[in-house]
Amino acid sequence: MANWSDPRTTAAQPGTAGVGREGVAFDAGLRSYMLSVYNYMASGVLLTGIVALLFAQSGVARDILFGPGILKYVIMFSPLAFVMVLSFGINRLSTGTAQLLFWAFATVMGLSMASIFFVFTGTSIAQTFFATAAAFMGLSLYGYTTKRDLSAFGTFLIMGVVGLLVAMLINLFVQSSAMQLVISFIGVLLFAGLTAYDTQRIKSLYFQVAGSDMVGKTVIMGALSLYLDFVNMFTFLLQFMGSRD
Repeated sequence: MANWSDPRTTAAQPGTAGVGREGVAFDAGLRSYMLSVYNYMASGVLLTGIVALLFAQSGVARDILFGPGILKYVIMFSPLAFVMVLSFGINRLSTGTAQLLFWAFATVMGLSMASIFFVFTGTSIAQTFFATAAAFMGLSLYGYTTKRDLSAFGTFLIMGVVGLLVAMLINLFVQSSAMQLVISFIGVLLFAGLTAYDTQRIKSLYFQVAGSDMVGKTVIMGALSLYLDFVNMFTFLLQFMGSRD
């Protein structure tokens, strides 16, 4: 795969006045931008975890999530609705509205993920979370620092996610435990790869939006992408590492 040319190294040529100052300022801007992305992503994951734990301990979660009624489906599909609104409407939303939608998404995602506390032990959930966090940091660091262009790799991964969704839909009817293990294994690999790909893509987007009013929105969308990579990798990994109650 061809080496990726960092826009910072091609934007200015040696001998141009002020290149040193511009490079330092640009690097500082990129660091601030990426730090904002990671802060939003980590805060969203933390909010989801707190909401999931509190809801699971509320005494009504089991009846809602595993009982009859439409409310469990509302909770299940609400996160998808927020993702679609943010993804397709980001250009029409203000930065403040996008931020509110991100926090709302993390909250309803927490309600949805409360179900894991009724299926897996708390110890195995914690172990899987820290394993996912360690893997995520390593993969994201690779995506941030590599000079290799991951765009073609990303196209393959996105196609893989589509295939994974189809397989998951089929398994809803087949109910095969062996197929579920295969789906979980492939899911871990796909979202591990997407973590590196999305990090590089988010970094590259900074060079396109720096200095514009799109920076705040790009931060939110970048945080959302990394959040989804983390949560999906955690969920699939839990199928392997999780000890069931």
